[in-house]
Amino acid sequence: MWRKKGVFTKYLLLSTVIAAAVFLISGYLLAGMDHSALITGPFKNGPEVTKACLQCHQQHAQDFMKTVHWTWSARQKVEGKGEVDLGKKNAINNFCISLPANEPRCTSCHAGYGWKDSKFDFSKAENIDCLVCHETTGTYKKLPTGAGHPAYQDMEFPPKSGKIVKATDLTRVAKSVGKTSRRTCGTCHFFGGGGDHIKHGDLDSSLTSPNKDMDVHMAVEGRNMTCTACHKTEKHVIAGKALSVSPSAGRQTLNCENCHTVTPHKGNTLLDRHYQKVACQTCHIPTFARTLPTKVWWDWSTAGQNKPVPKDQYGLPMYEKIKGDWRWEKDVVPTYMWFNGTVDRVLLGEKIDPGKIVHLNYPKGSRDGASAKITPFKVIKGKQPYDSVNNILATPHLFGKGGYWDTFDWGSAIASGMKAANLPYSGKFGWVETDMYWNVNHMVVPKNKALTCTNCHSEKGRLDWKALGYSGDPQQGKK
Repeated sequence: MWRKKGVFTKYLLLSTVIAAAVFLISGYLLAGMDHSALITGPFKNGPEVTKACLQCHQQHAQDFMKTVHWTWSARQKVEGKGEVDLGKKNAINNFCISLPANEPRCTSCHAGYGWKDSKFDFSKAENIDCLVCHETTGTYKKLPTGAGHPAYQDMEFPPKSGKIVKATDLTRVAKSVGKTSRRTCGTCHFFGGGGDHIKHGDLDSSLTSPNKDMDVHMAVEGRNMTCTACHKTEKHVIAGKALSVSPSAGRQTLNCENCHTVTPHKGNTLLDRHYQKVACQTCHIPTFARTLPTKVWWDWSTAGQNKPVPKDQYGLPMYEKIKGDWRWEKDVVPTYMWFNGTVDRVLLGEKIDPGKIVHLNYPKGSRDGASAKITPFKVIKGKQPYDSVNNILATPHLFGKGGYWDTFDWGSAIASGMKAANLPYSGKFGWVETDMYWNVNHMVVPKNKALTCTNCHSEKGRLDWKALGYSGDPQQGKK
């Protein structure tokens, strides 16, 4: 009996070890290190891939569907306006303007499949696009006008262009899934506003594989940090917020001092004192758009004209019939403002004063504010349509049948878009000048290329002291 019991004990121990090994190996596979043994295929479309993912990742899907990357909206407090639903789904900007009626084009940057109109089902987990964030082949690309889908068969795109987009090998891509990367995050965040290096100024494809002069954190020959090294993630909730869609910048969850402490200058007390009122980015990102130019002006009012397309000193077009005039700038010195981490925000349907420049968002803070710091911003200016009777910004239908890019009729395009956005429209429109502010956080230079004292404290220093609330340079005793 003892021997039998010993054999049984050894068998039980061996079974436990095997089970533990299987659990660990499965956990290793499911952690994103190697899924190739788990994926069989073939797959007809993206949702079929997601169904395969859901066999093991149901909870991850449920977590993801609670995030703004999925909902494109969240309940947020806006000072003086109470709680509102605000996000990419229902915000307005001066790039592509707004989502309503333009979903199939805009949602090519949504981590989902099939959001082509207001009837999209956010409750269906199989609508999640796992591949856009987790594929590692570099071959997975959504069609710009496919409501989040890639090409499932060889097709001509753009139509009548003669260019053929090859069908995505979904099985190969699904087998490759792993951790996110600068490239996968950049699929949307480098290409916001309709293309590469348009919107942010400090986020573009030059950060896919940068050198140290471009960004010391992400430099491939340096720390080679990925986006999630700073934008830490828990249950698919990613730290940080964009000022374009949020009145809060997320300073409480994403700050330089999370890694560098509040006294990072190795005994240089003068520089460490600057930290109390000057954001780290102000000195350590002296310019942005250093490799690729960024758009700083977008005038929709000139669209629809059949005229020659001029190019600027960078070889970039300055006009497109469907979108109007643009202006690009490179190696841009930021605009500096006091910033306490929050912004004022114009909401859809809110009254505007067309006699003034409309600040679609505007950094809040002052010299006397306890938490405010001098912070660098990119400013994008332009002209866009508004209802000239109701004095509210318009949400034009641009893409697709009946949209402006189809008819070149602003009146019908605005009427269609306003209806989709559930906003009133008087039938009359005009053009108003607007601007938007984007805080600059990326493209951090090596410390020997950061700003020095004379860059700010000199006769031709870059800071506008009066705009910042001083009578002159405080180093000269000005108050």
